[in-house]
Amino acid sequence: MTSARTDNADYAADLLAQVAATQSRRAFSELFRHFAPKLQAYATRQFGNEQTAMDLVQETMTNVWHKAHLFKPDKGSPSTWIFTIARNIRFDILRKNKHRQNDLSADELWPILAENNESLDDDYSLDGKVLMQEISSYYAQLPDAQREVIERIYIEGKSQQEVSDSLGIPLGTVKSRTRLALKKLKELITAHD
Repeated sequence: MTSARTDNADYAADLLAQVAATQSRRAFSELFRHFAPKLQAYATRQFGNEQTAMDLVQETMTNVWHKAHLFKPDKGSPSTWIFTIARNIRFDILRKNKHRQNDLSADELWPILAENNESLDDDYSLDGKVLMQEISSYYAQLPDAQREVIERIYIEGKSQQEVSDSLGIPLGTVKSRTRLALKKLKELITAHD
């Protein structure tokens, strides 16, 4: 089947249902062919290491095979579900890596939203917009300097270096403001939940 057909959320959901119900290797193979390259690109950007990226793809798709029965189409699109699995595996990998153990990742707050991956389906983009609406009240509580940095990075899609250049502030300041803002947002969201 073509990738365009798998881009259709209903079709991908049907493939997941087939895997859950009958452990259909054909359906899983189609899901794998469609999602593996996207997961590989995501993981390579996150880790900068091809082998670790391949490990994340394999572990994610193994989880999809074993947990397909847990997918609920009324809760989100197949791509959101699969990338959430990938994000959680990524966190596990980072936790195992001692020198990165204390890093705060934006993906804890914006799962994959920060990724500029035009190949993700429109359902995923819609999920991202809904997520941004949900956190907008928390976002408004940030100090102006932190909010400006977060907006330029995660809404405008600029790199930290581009933000540094455009605001005329040191890169370290941009990184500090980003880290503080993400920490504050995490605290606000956790307190609300």
